[in-house]
Amino acid sequence: MARRAPVEDVGDADLEVEERRTTAAGVPAVARALQMSVEQMGTVRSARTLLRLNQDKGFDCPGCAWPDPAPGERHVAEFCENGAKAVAEEATLRRVGPDFFAEHSIDSLRERSDHWLGQQGRLTTPMHKPVGAVHYEPVTWERALEIVARHLRELDSPDEAIFYTSGRTSNEAAFVYQLFVRELGTNNLPDCSNMCHESSGTALLETIGIGKGTVSLDDLVAADLIVVAGQNPGTNHPRMLSTLEAAKERGARVVSVNPLPEAGLQTFRNPQTVRGVVGSGTPLADRHLAIRLGGDQALFQAVGHLLVERGAVDRDFVDAHTSGFEAYAAARAEIDWPTTLLATGLTEDEIRAFASELEAADRVVVCWAMGITQHRHAVATIQEMLNVLLLGGHIGREGAGVCPVRGHSNVQGDRTMGIFERPADGFLDALDAEFGITSPREHGVDSVEAVRALRDRRAKVFFAMGGNFVRAMSDSEVTESALEAAELTCHVSTKLNRSHTVTGREALILPTLGRTERDDQLTGEQVVTVEDSMAMVHASRGRLAPASDTLLSEVAIVCELARRTLPASQVDWAGLRGDYRRIRTHISRVVPGFDRFEERIAEPGGFRLPLPPREREFQVEGGRARFTVNALEFPACPPGRLLLQTIRSHDQYNTTVYGLDDHYRGVKGGRRVVLVNADDLTELGLADGQVVDIVSEWRGVDGADELTERRAEEFRVVSYATARGCAAAYFPETNVLVPLDSTAKGSNTPTSKSVVVRLEPR
Repeated sequence: MARRAPVEDVGDADLEVEERRTTAAGVPAVARALQMSVEQMGTVRSARTLLRLNQDKGFDCPGCAWPDPAPGERHVAEFCENGAKAVAEEATLRRVGPDFFAEHSIDSLRERSDHWLGQQGRLTTPMHKPVGAVHYEPVTWERALEIVARHLRELDSPDEAIFYTSGRTSNEAAFVYQLFVRELGTNNLPDCSNMCHESSGTALLETIGIGKGTVSLDDLVAADLIVVAGQNPGTNHPRMLSTLEAAKERGARVVSVNPLPEAGLQTFRNPQTVRGVVGSGTPLADRHLAIRLGGDQALFQAVGHLLVERGAVDRDFVDAHTSGFEAYAAARAEIDWPTTLLATGLTEDEIRAFASELEAADRVVVCWAMGITQHRHAVATIQEMLNVLLLGGHIGREGAGVCPVRGHSNVQGDRTMGIFERPADGFLDALDAEFGITSPREHGVDSVEAVRALRDRRAKVFFAMGGNFVRAMSDSEVTESALEAAELTCHVSTKLNRSHTVTGREALILPTLGRTERDDQLTGEQVVTVEDSMAMVHASRGRLAPASDTLLSEVAIVCELARRTLPASQVDWAGLRGDYRRIRTHISRVVPGFDRFEERIAEPGGFRLPLPPREREFQVEGGRARFTVNALEFPACPPGRLLLQTIRSHDQYNTTVYGLDDHYRGVKGGRRVVLVNADDLTELGLADGQVVDIVSEWRGVDGADELTERRAEEFRVVSYATARGCAAAYFPETNVLVPLDSTAKGSNTPTSKSVVVRLEPR
């Protein structure tokens, strides 16, 4: 029998700080994964479930979007520690039913921690908060769906509704969801991409014509040089370490660019190998550049200057496949070294050595994640990385290319399926032709604009397909106040989270099937599909019995809601619910690259979607990849202040907190810590272990507005090896510090990696 959920919250009173680790994974990671699995699922259920994880004919991990090896190359245990934790929380034997909500008022639940809420177990029954009520009450599916449909029908405009999506939604659910929303008459389809990799998509579309990466796992293994910038794979994408290890064995060099030295990029002890279990493991990063927060653009501009100056340019590629080189070369002809060194926090020798690494490599891959995308100048930074790759012809070459490492499983697939507030006209034309509808052409709201619309009463209904919007978004107090202003908030969820405690006047929780569970519909057991970070599409088949007999799948919820909201619709919603093959048939006729969809997902490992840049075909004006010229930007930080980045603990994935330890950073039993360089502590007159409030300072986008402040209270200072002038603390606890209006130019992504703060002693 699985252990019962915690009755009381465990605060930070027992917080301990130990020496940080310099190795990742190994036997301890396996032990932690198995311990949580057994606690949540029991021994037999754990074994049956984990052995199907990421296997052909099995189910896709509900955690990150890192690709799976080819079917014949997968390990029996093809999962990481955090993947096992994600599965354990979904396949847990713990349950949250009507009795739980009768015992706990909404206000009392709001006082609980994210960890406590998530540990309570699986939701089993639709729950309704009537207007004026203080508790959720059980409700039938018929009644719950009718409440949502009534609110939607009574809106003055479809644009008064917002339909959010997290990355865990399957391709099939995402497709019918956006179809319903567009037939309703709005493009208000914000998603979690808006908060993380929107900057990547924006930069890549403008530069190479597609908002996705261009590499495969085989390319990474074949690379000569892999640059890992603004990313912590040891915690966020642990299976990436196995790929880096394979690349190292073939002679690749790895350069880490990050303010924090992360254990996963120092030494990897692969638990699948003898060397990883009883040996010393594999050193991964050959070079670590402790970049100042927001200094990446300056670094890659400096590298571009050095490569142009040295003549290290693949002129055959540049002349045949790019445009804008002369303007770029002119812009990089000179460099202001003092400003570059100030922006990067690096030495000139470090930058020159990095440029030499790039010059010597024939095949270069650049990987990045939110450490790059969540800055004011994030789009320009990514374009500068692309400029350096274009100089060496590292696009459309085996072992080379761009690798934006996506977060949540199927977040990339959701976008492919049309979950986007700014859809292309070609996609809408195909959708309209397939279903005989008229999709709206006016752009909808993204995640930041959704909060503004709710805050300003321009939106009345907030419907979330998965996720934890309140804790994922920036400016927590503003976000919560905006949700409370809604007439209706509705969340399709597997587990309890903070967003369920921040309600509109009326609220619903609709429990749904998880990735691990069997999905039986009218035509029998269903299969869903997902797309990973490298554009591979494959099937996922849950095998466990549902957590409750009353659960509906996401597809079923959308189709039944659509039938009630759009009674005159000509779409066969009942037919789509009953047979997901029909959804895939429609997808194959609407979305490019999905021809013979049903046939191809039957192939082991699935299939890869077209990536024209791999063939050196660039779908931008003129048919050539574009060099871009960007003015140098980096965040200014006044004296006595620090630049704060929000980070994940090793015991969490996105907003889901599995536990209170950050094993690799040496933090145990708590989360309210702020990591600061020892020299900065001395300069600020602070001491390791001191308790402070973190106060962010914001003067508007152009710095000319009146100063506003946001406060996160009672954080323990931890002396840590981070770049000078920089600090780090866990989200979602510090999302309150990130101003809603502080977003990346071009992508509107919150700037969670460059927040100006001061530390006030308690």
